[in-house]
Amino acid sequence: MKSSAKNVKLASVDDLFSTEESRQDSDREKVREIPLSQLHPFKGHPFKVRDDAAMMDTVDSVRQYGILVPAIARPDPNGGYELVAGHRRHRACQLAELETMPVIVRELDDDAAVLVMVDSNLQREHILPSERAFAYKMKLEAIERVKGRPKNVGQVVPHFYGKRTTEIVAEGTNDSYKQVQRYIRLTELIPPLLDLVDEKKIAFNPAYELAFLTKEEQALLLDAMDSEQATPSLSQAQRLKKFSQEGRLSIDVMRAILGEEKKTEQAKITLTSDTLKRYFPKDYTPQRMQDTIIQLLEQWQRRRQREQER
Repeated sequence: MKSSAKNVKLASVDDLFSTEESRQDSDREKVREIPLSQLHPFKGHPFKVRDDAAMMDTVDSVRQYGILVPAIARPDPNGGYELVAGHRRHRACQLAELETMPVIVRELDDDAAVLVMVDSNLQREHILPSERAFAYKMKLEAIERVKGRPKNVGQVVPHFYGKRTTEIVAEGTNDSYKQVQRYIRLTELIPPLLDLVDEKKIAFNPAYELAFLTKEEQALLLDAMDSEQATPSLSQAQRLKKFSQEGRLSIDVMRAILGEEKKTEQAKITLTSDTLKRYFPKDYTPQRMQDTIIQLLEQWQRRRQREQER
């Protein structure tokens, strides 16, 4: 009988002496130092990377401490890696004249990459309205593609089941699903108008109303704003939207509306009862508190007038 010993596969020394922990560790994601030249920006990345004062602070930090949080990238079929999270850190490393940066390389499909990219950037302290608008739109489109996609077991993704897509987008943010919808509407603005929103020359609520105008009407509005040296208030933007929906919005109508004298909005100050109770005896009624406050304000006003007359 022939020996079958030659068919026996012996375990390697490494296999014999490796622990379960070390085997699991080999499967974990590793941080790798990757040359900056091999890292490419994410396609359609909505977050702007600016060489501003905040960037210079990041550069100083990188020079002193290095990159404390690794970037996330995925293999690029055309070579190198596509950055998913860490675009500002990548730019800071370039300005700091480093050659590599720490990166976690992760296999991600397009939709999963969008979700990681958006969620990681939404944690930033300062985000422009345009950045938030396009980020929400990208995430919404990715979720809509994933929402009903079956897993290996043939089940709908549980996390998405029975929820509005905008509700899922809003999770982990300070915005409601309705506010997410309003932000996404801003992506309908032409770039020059959206830039004015980022520059705080047009407020968010008027901008939302203006986003319902056609692209041609928005271009005309820029001319009207320039000639009248004015930007629309909320009520004016709502009227512009109404004229547009009725098919009666023209450059002359825009100029007439923008040329109106805007009413000065009265500032409102609200003092809660809990705040007032800290300064009055417990037996004071709300009416007595109000009368006392008015009396004190009148005394203060008379004293101020006397001081001005001196």
